[in-house]
Amino acid sequence: MIESVISQLIEFVGQHRDWAMWLAFVFAAAETTAILSILIPSTAILVGVGALVAAGGLDFRPIWIGASLGALTGSSFSWWLGWRYGDKILQMWPLRDHPEFVARGQVSFAKYGGFAIIIGHFVGPLRPVMFLMTGMSAMPFWRFAMFNIVGGTAWAYAIPKSGQIGGTVLGALWALITGA
Repeated sequence: MIESVISQLIEFVGQHRDWAMWLAFVFAAAETTAILSILIPSTAILVGVGALVAAGGLDFRPIWIGASLGALTGSSFSWWLGWRYGDKILQMWPLRDHPEFVARGQVSFAKYGGFAIIIGHFVGPLRPVMFLMTGMSAMPFWRFAMFNIVGGTAWAYAIPKSGQIGGTVLGALWALITGA
């Protein structure tokens, strides 16, 4: 079921290349926004969009720009939620049902400080709570933003680029096998 939805969304992006930047923005924002990141498989979609880049259906730069802006928007909103609502947000669904995510986020933030923000962009189980933790800890937004820009833009580059590289490798293997 979920694979079908992912495939349809990737196909939709491919058919609407003029919207690709904005669609990448929406998927990346969903992936980095607390709670939404648990519900929407945006990383898989962005990897698939990267494969469309390898096939020549899309340009990489608008995808990267849109995903970067989306990642920064979603994670900043999550920081704000943590800053604004503090521990109250941990009592809401789905975080109250997954205390292990919260515990991992707290341990990572305590151990790595601001670098946990960068790591949080790349580690799925941390993503839903890491940005909340930084807001809850009252980390100044300017400090959060420094780490967030590095992590968000790197993630927005790496995820679709991995799909592009994978698509290129598969295309080369297919050409080798078929002689095309």
